[in-house]
Amino acid sequence: MSIHGGAPHEKEMHAQTKPDFTVPPLACDAHFHVFGPPDKYPYVPELRYTPPIAPLDDYLDLLQQLGIQRMVFVQPSTYGKDNSCMFEAMTIMGKKCRGIVDIDENIADKELENYHDLGVRGIRINVSPVKGYEAGFADKITGRIKRLAERAKGIGWHLQFLSPGWLVQELMPVFRSLPVPFVIDHMGLFPAKEGVENPGFQELLRLLEGGQCWVKLTAVYRVSTQMPEFKDAIPFAQALIAKAPDRILWGSDYPHVSFADKVDSLDLFNLLGIWAPDERQRYKILVDNPGELFGFS
Repeated sequence: MSIHGGAPHEKEMHAQTKPDFTVPPLACDAHFHVFGPPDKYPYVPELRYTPPIAPLDDYLDLLQQLGIQRMVFVQPSTYGKDNSCMFEAMTIMGKKCRGIVDIDENIADKELENYHDLGVRGIRINVSPVKGYEAGFADKITGRIKRLAERAKGIGWHLQFLSPGWLVQELMPVFRSLPVPFVIDHMGLFPAKEGVENPGFQELLRLLEGGQCWVKLTAVYRVSTQMPEFKDAIPFAQALIAKAPDRILWGSDYPHVSFADKVDSLDLFNLLGIWAPDERQRYKILVDNPGELFGFS
């Protein structure tokens, strides 16, 4: 069974068939995953969740519903540094897509060049979003971050961080020293219940002033507990957009892994109309910004 073939996968059912707002041509989903059968694409031993089988065909059905034409594959923690599942799907999609990999910092230059030709434009640094506070952990991973930043700089890529909010806050000095652009996933993963005055979130807003930092409006269900409207996250999304409208991205985070049975992809996309009610803002977030960061022609 192929990653792009049919699979025993229950597709989302929704009475509404299209978004609440007009989606511009060349709109981009800047963050999603594909998962193939584990007999072909083995999982890492330390699984945080058991992923669904989420083949490319199912995802493309969603894109057609949303009216999105470009996409950015993101390597999930499930596969560790084995990017082969994602690469197979990227090969099928060609120039419509880009990819973010997880790699060893000592990977050969030739391998990076091959990945670049495939459409890779960034390196993901994965730390479990539910990891509890660990004193000294930021220092422990700083060496790897700096090494990967140098590898990214050498080929014109960026770094992308999946990190719990406390770690995002502790890594602020490292972020400010990076020689490449970098992306913070999931609005920084600061708990919405703490409000936008959360010191870590306020530091993230200041970090956005520097020009190197980008933030993804993704996985709102990881920061908010107010399903399905996620009203407590509205001030967070709007503060990020107001601070740096040219460096905000949107992503579906499909197939939503641990939250797949709790959320609907179309409902999540419609939140962008609330967070960015101005059509020009949405154009930046969906078209201009991903076009610049990921190098879509």
